[in-house]
Amino acid sequence: MDGKVTLPALRRMKEQQRKIVGVVAWDYQMARIADRAGVDLISVGDTVGVNLWGHANPLEITMDEMLVVTKAVRRGTQRALVSADFPYGPLQEGSAAAVRAAIRFAKEAGVDLVKLDGAADHPEAVEAVTRAGVPVFAQFGITPQTALRHGVEYRGAPSAAEQVPEEMLEAMVAEAKRLEEAGAVLLNFTNSGPVVGAAVARAVRVPVVGGFGGGPWLDGRMRMANAAIGYSAEAVDDPPVTYANVARTVLDALTAYSQDVRSARQIAGGIPVPPADKPADKES
Repeated sequence: MDGKVTLPALRRMKEQQRKIVGVVAWDYQMARIADRAGVDLISVGDTVGVNLWGHANPLEITMDEMLVVTKAVRRGTQRALVSADFPYGPLQEGSAAAVRAAIRFAKEAGVDLVKLDGAADHPEAVEAVTRAGVPVFAQFGITPQTALRHGVEYRGAPSAAEQVPEEMLEAMVAEAKRLEEAGAVLLNFTNSGPVVGAAVARAVRVPVVGGFGGGPWLDGRMRMANAAIGYSAEAVDDPPVTYANVARTVLDALTAYSQDVRSARQIAGGIPVPPADKPADKES
């Protein structure tokens, strides 16, 4: 897609059966790189707390923290759409709180749309945010904020091994339609699976993308940029299946840097220093 990505363009992509590419990013540099790579959507996920800051639970993230992260991503993005996750709280507190949060994201961070986890339980909030002029990216399925309701602990969901059971097909289709009718312009079906996911994608006109548990049966895919490039401490000792292993590259680089410092050698990219046997001229 040439030029700035738009929401109507995403719908045309669904109609033309062209896949939508989305990534989750949390900083300016990653956003710039993802934008240059030509992704269609950059989502600022509330999992930044767990995956980047070491929180124990995704519900710990605050609205102010999400705004800081989203502003950084917005500054690094020119072409792709930028979405920001609601932290846990504003949606659950009611439509008025949801609208206030959406307006803050739009005014202070310049987002193109906001992502609401568990939005199917709050269609009135989706309608209210839409009326306020902020497009809604609605997440449903087995998600971090709805895992307990499905009887799954957070660390077990979402995961690639978990899928929405096929007996929930009618319920998931109904949720998707309810979200579309409420005004959502994009759906994120987490852990959809090939049977239920495909049925949902066919049942609605708006694009349906998926992160964990998504697949080619949906209109597009979401992936954390950090996960795609292997940027986590665990990737050093237990390399995952990724497109790169940035963690190992970082470890090797910082190890080499440490060795140069301890050996009093020139460091790569540092201010040049004279060799030990050639001291700098002193002013007379």
